[in-house]
This record gives sequence, C-alpha cells and structure tokens, in this order.
Amino acid sequence: RTMARSYAVPVVLHTDHCARKLLSWLDGMIEADEDYFARHGEPLFSSHTLDLSEEPLKQNIDTCVHYLTRLSAVNCLLEVELGASGGADEGMDGTSAENASLYTQPEEVCWAFETLSKVSPAFLIAPAFGNVHGAYKPPRVLLQPAILESAQRYIVEEKGVVSRGPKPVLYAFHGGSGANEHDIRAAIAAGVVKMNVDTD
Repeated sequence: RTMARSYAVPVVLHTDHCARKLLSWLDGMIEADEDYFARHGEPLFSSHTLDLSEEPLKQNIDTCVHYLTRLSAVNCLLEVELGASGGADEGMDGTSAENASLYTQPEEVCWAFETLSKVSPAFLIAPAFGNVHGAYKPPRVLLQPAILESAQRYIVEEKGVVSRGPKPVLYAFHGGSGANEHDIRAAIAAGVVKMNVDTD
C-alpha cells in the first residue's frame, strides 16, 4: 500500500490459489482484512482466490459461500476456480487430467454463479476452458474461449438472468501465458476481466 502511492495506476493486493489445506492462512488474512476494515473502512487485501477445483463442485462452492459471506462484509472480492486448469500450480501439464475436467460446463458455471450471487455480486469465476498454469505447450492444450460465451448465454437464455446484462459472469482467465491474441480477445469479449500470466 505504501509503494502504490508512488504509481499513477490502480494497484490491487491479491492472494492467489488457496487450497483447502491452506485455509488457515486465508482465515488469518481475512482476520487482517476485518481488523483493517474496522479501523480504515476498507479491507487490507483487495481480493483472495479460493482454489478448490479438485473437489466436488458442491463442496467447492459451499466453502466459497462461507468465505464470500465474510469477505462481502468488508468489501473484499473473492475469486473461485472451477475445473482443472492444471499446470504449475496443480502439478499437471494438462495431459493427465480427464478431458471433461479441462472444460467447465455451462451448467456448472451457472450453478456457481446463482449460488454465489445470493450472497454478494463481488466475485469472479475462473472456469477451465483448456487453460493451463504456466507456459502453453501445444498441442497438449486447446483453448476454447467459446465455452465462456456459452455459459453466459446459458445463464441469460436458459435461466432468464437479465439483471446483470448479457454478460452476467465476471471471469478470471487463469494460465494466460502463451495464449495468442485472438484467444485473449475472445476471452475478454466473453466476460474476462482479469487474466493471470506467468513470468515468461
């Protein structure tokens, strides 16, 4: 926060990829958010990511609901991960994961969106659409940004959610390193507002 004052751009303080075994660390950081909020009217961190994507969807989202409830009270955003992106963070390169797990289904995005929206609108969803953490190694991975658009249409057309416009879901694009410009632009057009890149 002290350094951010020296730069003429918005700066966010974000924590990434908290698995269940690290929830005690997240609890401590949220306690720091709550304490800072009580004194300054804003959270210490801008946002946190919960990565429970290896767990069953309901277990994943139920846990996210618990944390989103806490975070929404201090105006802090939660990022949730659906499906197996694989790569450096998960110790996978995309070849060992089941094909279905590399591509989150529209119904899964919809259920997560509807469940989390009952708590707060302050969340991002990071679905799996063939993305892999770390640098891409074609032809192992085939990015399909159309999956993001399909989920948006499903929520609007099949579920009738119109209160947040034609792109109700705010997406995070995990594993953006090595993606080509066409896929990046397609992902942004489908609702991506945050993209993670490696140090390549």
